[in-house]
Amino acid sequence: MHTKRRIELIIEKMAWKRAGRVLEKAGLTGYTVMPALAGYGGGNHWQRDTDISASNDMVVLVSIGSPERVEKALVEIENLLGSHIGVVSVSEVHVLRDELF
Repeated sequence: MHTKRRIELIIEKMAWKRAGRVLEKAGLTGYTVMPALAGYGGGNHWQRDTDISASNDMVVLVSIGSPERVEKALVEIENLLGSHIGVVSVSEVHVLRDELF
């Protein structure tokens, strides 16, 4: 097993493409985007598809890579979150195929 880092962003749907470009620019070799159905934070409950325009929908973006690449991405992700709602977490993970990450 090989030790890597996993970066997970819960971010506004409108910002996922920009966040994906940040991850790519940092050298991360892939990511997955999934819909976030509902949540609670900042004292407020939210639920997907309750807004007519869906502009408040959130997604979860997950990527795995080397610690150096994830740290590089975090610098730009911090800038992105200055203008969008979002939460970021980073954790250590173990992967089977080192060459994919």
